[in-house]
Amino acid sequence: MKISLKAKMGFVLAFLIILTVTVLSVLVLKGIETNQRDQLESELIQKSKAAEQTIHQSYVTGEPALNTDSFLQQKGQRLASSIASQSGMQTVLYNQKGQEAGSSIPIGQKDVDVSDTLSYALKGKIAYQISGSSLIYFAPVVIDKQFIGVLRFDHSLKNNQQFIADIRHLFRMGGTIAAAAAFLIGYAYFYRIASLIATLQKTSQQIRKGHYLTDVPFKRRDELGELSQGLFFMSTSIKKNIDQMNEEKRKLEFAISKLQSLEQQQKQFIGNISHEFKTPLTSIKAYVDLLDMYRDDPQLMEDGLQNIRKETNRLHEMVDKILKLSALEKYDFEQRPEQVELKRLLEDICDRMKGKAAKFDLTLHTNIKEAVVWADRESLIHIFINLIDNAIKYNEPGGKVEVTSYTLENSTIVDVANTGIGIPPEAEEKLFQPFFTVNKDRSRLSGGTGLGLALAKDLTEKQNGVIKLHHSDSTWTIFKVSFPLKNREMS
Repeated sequence: MKISLKAKMGFVLAFLIILTVTVLSVLVLKGIETNQRDQLESELIQKSKAAEQTIHQSYVTGEPALNTDSFLQQKGQRLASSIASQSGMQTVLYNQKGQEAGSSIPIGQKDVDVSDTLSYALKGKIAYQISGSSLIYFAPVVIDKQFIGVLRFDHSLKNNQQFIADIRHLFRMGGTIAAAAAFLIGYAYFYRIASLIATLQKTSQQIRKGHYLTDVPFKRRDELGELSQGLFFMSTSIKKNIDQMNEEKRKLEFAISKLQSLEQQQKQFIGNISHEFKTPLTSIKAYVDLLDMYRDDPQLMEDGLQNIRKETNRLHEMVDKILKLSALEKYDFEQRPEQVELKRLLEDICDRMKGKAAKFDLTLHTNIKEAVVWADRESLIHIFINLIDNAIKYNEPGGKVEVTSYTLENSTIVDVANTGIGIPPEAEEKLFQPFFTVNKDRSRLSGGTGLGLALAKDLTEKQNGVIKLHHSDSTWTIFKVSFPLKNREMS
């Protein structure tokens, strides 16, 4: 059976209060009785000495021929009455043999048996006995250093006994009230302490279940307050450590997922490289075989040289872009962010690309606003050259390429738009994957490798930017690139 702390503290408190009141009452009553006895003994000794002085005076002034026995026989009754009148107590005189020589006790009053006590007093010693509510006191009588008898006083103890009874009753009543009040006050205090301990217990159970504290359970300037503060700090530390563990677990899971994804991408990348390299190499090998077979055919020689040169350039461009993609993964520290005036950079790129646009019978228009971004200049050049080059390559004769820029909130946005063949909806999700091309035949004719947009996406994200296909149909295809304005945190 489980007994609560409050019940245990109540039992212990009640026991201690009752024990304390009882012990104090007993000790006080014992002290009062001892004090009364000492006062009574002192009083009886004084009165016995006064009585002895009275007897000595009567003996000295009496007939000189009388001995002590005769003296007591003749004057014992009168002396007993006189001493009783002086002391206020009934008095009896005994001679050396223990015979009564005089008494102030009324005739017919029943006397108690005092033979044992009297025989002790006849040896010259003070003795007394208590009978009912009376104290019978015996004191030896000595005259001129000669023991002549024993003096007896009967002292009433009624007043003393009544006083002790009143004190005892007072202690019972007052002690009960005081004990009850002390118990109620003490229990209320200990109940509060027990409640605080119960609060700490519930708090520890909450922490054990994973419900951590947001504030101190209670505030006190004592050990319980320190314990409450300690539980709060412990809960905070546990929560912090668990959060850190969960964060590390999340990072580990993310790293594992990333590694698995990278492994899959690596396998796909290697497969794509093998496939993309195989196509131009197969074409080169076929023309080499034909040229070996028909060395004297000038037209075949011319066609073969042009196609071999074209496929070789395509291989060179593909390798160059693969190396750039690889460098983006391994050498991020080579990025050198700086303040770049975007309008000047875009106008310079467009000027360089206008010749190629004219070659394909295209017009290149610009509408570029002033803006400054925090980015790596060379990366921006690669991004926009790739986008404008694609806009030229995947266009139709007589088409248009437009490059516009504007500022929206804290970002500058560049749109690269072109007329042309458009991008089908099912190809939009794979558009930025390495080696993906919308039209394989068109890519071979134009020398496309499928790496340009993947490279542009990686470079844009390295600059804290975003690149996406904003719109595509049979009329216009628009790529949208945005960068934060003067974002120095990238450095």
